[in-house]
Amino acid sequence: MWNSTKITQLFGIDYPILQGPMGGGFSTPSLLAAVSNAGGLGSYGAYTLSPDEILEADKAIKAATSKPYNINLWVDDVDKTLINYPQEKLEKIKLLFKPYFDELGIPLPELSTDIPSKFENQVEVLFRIKPAVFSFIFGIPSKEILAESRKLGIKTVGAATTLEEALILEEAQVDAIVAAGFEAGGHRPSFLKPAQESFTGLFSLLQQLKAKIKTPIIAAGGITDAKGIAAALTLGADAVQLGTAFLATDESAAVPLHKEILFSDISNATVISKSLTGRMGRMVSNKIAEEIAFETEVLPFPLQTKLITPLKIAALAQGRADLVNFWSGQNTANLKHRNASQLMQELIAETPKFIK
Repeated sequence: MWNSTKITQLFGIDYPILQGPMGGGFSTPSLLAAVSNAGGLGSYGAYTLSPDEILEADKAIKAATSKPYNINLWVDDVDKTLINYPQEKLEKIKLLFKPYFDELGIPLPELSTDIPSKFENQVEVLFRIKPAVFSFIFGIPSKEILAESRKLGIKTVGAATTLEEALILEEAQVDAIVAAGFEAGGHRPSFLKPAQESFTGLFSLLQQLKAKIKTPIIAAGGITDAKGIAAALTLGADAVQLGTAFLATDESAAVPLHKEILFSDISNATVISKSLTGRMGRMVSNKIAEEIAFETEVLPFPLQTKLITPLKIAALAQGRADLVNFWSGQNTANLKHRNASQLMQELIAETPKFIK
């Protein structure tokens, strides 16, 4: 049976299909529930949320599904370079983006470098709500956090963009590892080397990991349909994780324009940029990403996010899609489902047809 794998047994799900945990306000309880109720693993990206907001989201999740689900956090959620960050440099970088604010007729925001990490407090709440799965990116939680997760019966999942990262995750005894190919949309979750030095494609990365580690592997990056699932499973993945395909559905909290772009030819051109948040991510090409070269220094994460957020809000209000950063993976050619439940049903029905 194609759908019986180490991951389905580990997580207590029917199909090795996971919804990518979209943080930054894109996740919804209804999207998570659509995937979990269909027998996959729904996810909720919570890295921007306060502990109270996570509790509220979890209440809505538990009201929508009784099936296993995943909560995702960022281990490293504040760049260390923010400590004692020079005010002069902050103002200089703000001026780099001023022309875009001027185009929209809005002022540059006042910014503070005093941004504390949320991670430790978020984990405390996670232990209270006890999701079936706790996934994380940008590093590895402490031994104490991993040990407490095991004690509570919460399965842990880390993300690797290189074999070296996967080996360290395995040494930490996580329950599963996401092989994050460079094709994936959103942030590149590298944590050992700079993201731009960790550009391995999914199928190469998957085979590297299968040759060297025993921990179950979840393939992510460029998978949007049953053929992609079958290909990843054939190469040895124990499950797959789809992000962009679910981001495009009605149940996600992406704005309507974002979804329309994902279904259009515009999304065929994606770029790597730090311009939205200060950390590398794959998005649909836009004016800012084209004009602000990747090598250009921007503000550390998440200060850059705080700079760009009012620009994004104003650009959407004024219909300036060219000034909005829309996350997307490289493969949008076969996107067709706007309903998450229908997408799941097709993936479940079609995948076995491509597995010999």
